[in-house]
Amino acid sequence: MERKINLHNPENTVIGFIGTGVMGKSMAGHLLDAGYPLVIYSRTKEKANELVERGAEWVETPKEVAMKANVIFTIVGYPVDVEEVYFGENGLIPHGSEGSYLIDMTTSAPSLAMRIYEEAKRRGIQCIDAPVSGGDVGAKEAKLSIMVGGEKEAFEAVYPLLQLLGTNIVYQGKPGAGQHTKMCNQIAIASNMIGVCEAVIYAENAGLDPETVLKSITTGAAGSWSLSNLAPRMLKGNFEPGFYIKHFIKDMGIALDEAERMDMPVPGLALAKSLYEQLAEKGEEDSGTQALYKYWKI
Repeated sequence: MERKINLHNPENTVIGFIGTGVMGKSMAGHLLDAGYPLVIYSRTKEKANELVERGAEWVETPKEVAMKANVIFTIVGYPVDVEEVYFGENGLIPHGSEGSYLIDMTTSAPSLAMRIYEEAKRRGIQCIDAPVSGGDVGAKEAKLSIMVGGEKEAFEAVYPLLQLLGTNIVYQGKPGAGQHTKMCNQIAIASNMIGVCEAVIYAENAGLDPETVLKSITTGAAGSWSLSNLAPRMLKGNFEPGFYIKHFIKDMGIALDEAERMDMPVPGLALAKSLYEQLAEKGEEDSGTQALYKYWKI
C-alpha cells in the first residue's frame, strides 16, 4: 500500500538512516533535531548509542528500517555495502513500501546507482543518488555539498530534508548523475591534496613558518577547501579521519574505472591513488586524507 507523505511534516514522515559513521552520525542527528522520528541501523550498534540516547530507535536489519520508515537515507562504506543494504536478503528494495523514498548518499559507482533506481522504480519506490562533500566539518555544521541524480520530481520532494544536511544542493540530472559529479569532486581533490602537502613540506624545508605561509596562500589563487581546512590539521599532527584514506582509495578506484570506460587518461588521479595506496600499506588506511603529509615523512 502506498504511503502518503508530506516531507515538510514530521508527523507523518518517519525517517530511516543507515550508516552512523564519521559523517552519518552528525547527519542523522540533524534530522532528529528537526523533529522527525528516526529509525537507525548500523553494523556496529555502539556507533548509534548517542543517537538512541537522543530518541532514535535502533533496529537490527535494513529490512526493519524499510518496514518502519517511509524516507530512508544510506551512507555506508563501499559499493559492496550498498549492494547488501539495497539488494540483500534483508535489503531495502525487497522490503520497501510503494511510494517511499530511498536516498543513497554513499560515494558509489554510477552504474550501481542506475541499477538501484531501476529496480526501485519497478517496485514503485522513488530513489535518488545524492553523494556529499564537505567531510566531518560539513556534516557537523549541516553545510554539506549534495550532488543529486534521479528523477526531478523525487529530488523536489525530498529537497526539504536535504536542506537540513547541506547548503549547496544541486540537481545534476538523470539517475547516476550525482555519483558522476562526485567523481569529478574526488578527481579535483586528489591532485589538489598532493599540491597542498608539497606546499606545506616545501615551506618547512625552506625554513618558513608554515602557519604564517598559510595566512598568505589560503586566500589567494592557490586557495582551496583542503588548504584551508586540512593543512592546519597536518601542522598540528591531527590525522583523525574527517574522511578515511581507505574510502578515498575506493573513490579514486571508481573514478579510474569510469575514466577508462570513457577512454580518458587521468594521470593526476592515478598518481594520487598510488601515493595513498603506499600509505595504506604502511597502516594509514584508517587515517584522514590529510595524512598524505606523512608520505614525505616516512
